[in-house]
Amino acid sequence: MKTIILTLILISSLYSVELDWSHDYHKALEQAKKEKKDVYIFVGADVCRFCDLFKKVTLSKKEVMDRLKEDYIPVYLSRDRHFIPKHFAIKGVPRHYFLTPNGDVIHDDRGSREPAGFFDILDEVELKKND
Repeated sequence: MKTIILTLILISSLYSVELDWSHDYHKALEQAKKEKKDVYIFVGADVCRFCDLFKKVTLSKKEVMDRLKEDYIPVYLSRDRHFIPKHFAIKGVPRHYFLTPNGDVIHDDRGSREPAGFFDILDEVELKKND
């Protein structure tokens, strides 16, 4: 039985996609400046079916995570556990904020998105940055 459980854990770890999510807004901005990247903040809640759906359907996809990793410092802030600066809304989660390394909001959005819809948001952010 132990062998089966260990095998299942090993197999699931091969297919899971992880990002090194920060939970500290200020440290993420510092890191973004060093790496010359923008910041993506995902504000969620510990008990939120739409947040869980977004994680399961979208953030579990390798292509989504690769793009986030390439262009952004990812930050996950739970409104139940983490410090969230007052200028970010915490009602109506999941919320998505795209920031410059200086903390200026490029774009914000709300809701759970499937991968194609999330890529549309990422493309919109890129267009706003180039304006």
